[in-house]
Amino acid sequence: MLKLLVVLLLIILVVLVLMMIRRPPAPPARPPKDSPREILKRRYAAGEIDEDEYLRRMSGLNQDW
Repeated sequence: MLKLLVVLLLIILVVLVLMMIRRPPAPPARPPKDSPREILKRRYAAGEIDEDEYLRRMSGLNQDW
């Protein structure tokens, strides 16, 4: 009876130690952010901005500040 109790305590101890050292789950991966050019292309394609606005903003993105 004593041997059974010791074995059970050892099993419980091992389980507790394994639970303590277990790594937390990795955070969910975030979708990659779109570049400003991709956002601008999508807005132009959706008709949110006209061609002049698209070209003006795209030219601003192409300039090196």
